[in-house]
Amino acid sequence: MGLLSGISAFDSKQQIDTIQPHTPSIMEGHVSDLKEDSDLEQHEVFKQTKDGVNFRTVTWQRAIIIFLKVQIATGVLGIPGAMYSLGAVGGAISIVGWQFLNLYTMIIVAEFRNRHPECHTLVDMCGLLWGPIGKEAVGLLFIISFILCTGSGILGISVALNALSDHGACSVGFSVVGLVLITMFSSIRTWDKMTWPMTAAFISVISAVLVVVIGVTFNARPAAAPQTGPFELGFNVIAYPTFAAGMVASATIFVSSACGPNYLVVIAEMKNPKDYKKAAVIVAFIVSSVYLSFSMVIYYYCGQWVATPSLGSAGPLLKKVAYGIAFPSLVVSGGIFNHTSAKYMFVRFLRKSEHLQKNSWVHWSTWIGCNLFGTIVAFILASSIPIFNYLLALTGSVCFAPMCLIFPICFWLHDYSGYWKGGSKHLAIYAINILIMLIGLLLFVGGTYGTVLEIKQAYASGSLGSAFSCADNSNTVSS
Repeated sequence: MGLLSGISAFDSKQQIDTIQPHTPSIMEGHVSDLKEDSDLEQHEVFKQTKDGVNFRTVTWQRAIIIFLKVQIATGVLGIPGAMYSLGAVGGAISIVGWQFLNLYTMIIVAEFRNRHPECHTLVDMCGLLWGPIGKEAVGLLFIISFILCTGSGILGISVALNALSDHGACSVGFSVVGLVLITMFSSIRTWDKMTWPMTAAFISVISAVLVVVIGVTFNARPAAAPQTGPFELGFNVIAYPTFAAGMVASATIFVSSACGPNYLVVIAEMKNPKDYKKAAVIVAFIVSSVYLSFSMVIYYYCGQWVATPSLGSAGPLLKKVAYGIAFPSLVVSGGIFNHTSAKYMFVRFLRKSEHLQKNSWVHWSTWIGCNLFGTIVAFILASSIPIFNYLLALTGSVCFAPMCLIFPICFWLHDYSGYWKGGSKHLAIYAINILIMLIGLLLFVGGTYGTVLEIKQAYASGSLGSAFSCADNSNTVSS
């Protein structure tokens, strides 16, 4: 469900950094109605231009490719492992439920953004509601979230290179390789120019997962399970996890489809930002189908013996084949996340400058610097938390629960505050949105608690390697 058709604007001379929070508006009739697209266009962050860099080149068809790769990134590699904690039924409900809940909240923020086109990211939108202090706090959260996602990409590359080389070098060294490759890809300046590599990366990750899916069906028992004697598969239709394990698994699945903040940065570079919904709805159905089918098959055949990331679940040989095929996707996925955080910082630094869309030394040095900052910090975090699923869960609970579930409902309440005074239908819709916010708060608090607890237990048991360790992080199984 989108927002109402009322549109608000600000004087063209007013800068986003000086906007103060204002009271709820649509239901109370306080927002001026901009009826001409030209009125909205003049407030867009990036202007359509023939001089300098034209960022506004993404069509809705290309947005499908971008949105697909944004979603089917590192998240798909952690879902099968999360299924063990939740069981087949609980895992399936989580995959579908989180996907379409995230789609709903994404539409809320996208419609809000399109009525306020001076908003480049979720950070600017929060600034409209909560002023400079709120904007700076959310800006920090935004940067941290996408740097953590970039870290998961660096860690994925390190795992892949370890698997391909039979741990031929120090894992930290492989992480440095990931840092370099991700920086090179993320430094492509516009989303439109990134679509061809994204298409190849999407094909590569789907092909790699298919190799694993087909491979596990031919094994008499999971590759990581004892190869002789009785063993417990660990496949459960309905599971009964501990609170901590359940929250970690739920956060891992949630973050795999929590892409609203990332979508907004792409929408700002669309030729017609209003066309975003065509791409978003199509992608939601495709991604939920891919996640559900692939994860269920791997979990059914591997049970508790699913590898993390899941590409290692079919045995040593197919593990190398899968990682080799998926390697371009790992680089592109990390690059997408780093590009998002770098683009936010880049716009923040140059927004009021002529260098924003000018091929100048200031433009290029700022852009490259933002990309390097993101990958260097991501490298440090990835080396400090060297387990893939914990990094994903921590990102989902700490960062994306507020940005994808709590903040969007704040935008909705801002524009629909009058619903609580309306009839039964309006009250029901109002209550549903409040419930979504409460779910977000539960995921934020419970997911963070559960992840930190499990990380602590993993360190205590010795199953989690030390920070900046050269040890093999690919868990290559013996035949």
